[in-house]
Amino acid sequence: MPDAISRPPSDPAPQPPNPTGLDAYKPAEMARRVEEAGVAKARLSVRRLAMLGMLAGAFIAFGAMFFTLVTTGAGDSFGPVRLLGGAAFSLGLILVVIGGAELFTGNALIVMAWVDGKVGLGDLLRNWAIVFVANLAGALAMVALAWAAGLGDLGGGAVGRNAAKIAEAKLALSPLAAFARAILCNALVCLAVWLTFAAREVSGKILAILWPITAFVALGFEHSIANMYLIPAGWAFGGVIDLGGFAENLVLVTLGNVIGGAGGVAASYWAIYLEKD
Repeated sequence: MPDAISRPPSDPAPQPPNPTGLDAYKPAEMARRVEEAGVAKARLSVRRLAMLGMLAGAFIAFGAMFFTLVTTGAGDSFGPVRLLGGAAFSLGLILVVIGGAELFTGNALIVMAWVDGKVGLGDLLRNWAIVFVANLAGALAMVALAWAAGLGDLGGGAVGRNAAKIAEAKLALSPLAAFARAILCNALVCLAVWLTFAAREVSGKILAILWPITAFVALGFEHSIANMYLIPAGWAFGGVIDLGGFAENLVLVTLGNVIGGAGGVAASYWAIYLEKD
């Protein structure tokens, strides 16, 4: 009867492809994958960009709803509750990345393909403009649904009062603070998206998203698409919201997000991994 063992006992055991045991793409490979994704995003039709953009606005709104609920009734537990709220908000980007959607802030990474000459400036700006407007439409639709569903009445109205408080606090920020927090915010958001390109499995992508997004929310940084839901929702649930203040916040935070994502993350990794010597 033939031996059931296919190799002699003295043969070494087969080694995993990566001796570190980490089944992940290396940063240089990640840079190429991000650039390829940027080219594909820039070539999407207007219809698909608009539909995927509306989905992303709705997905981020889901995360913002969850954040509002979790931070309601926080009391004196500021740090731990902010940490929990940040983890809850991570739901939004998880839905965007895993479910598939077009998010303005994450699309700052398309700059890698633009700087490398793979995407024209017109294509880049077209993507940003369509996705930004579509994100706004999706977020505002969720505000209407949240109001119709009576989410502000949860907890005896505590959730609605918290939503109003969140919105009013955002509009109370100085222009400089809002702008600086937006830069820091999208650096972390784009790093979260960047890290997902290292992962080969869905679970790895979710873990890559979790900590950077939890950090930006817990630290109180400013995200333009989240504010498209949070500020109007605060108004819908009784907050004192000035339309001019909302517009100013959105402009400042959007500009900061572009700088933090396109300049802080995309341009840096392009220079490190894709720029020709």
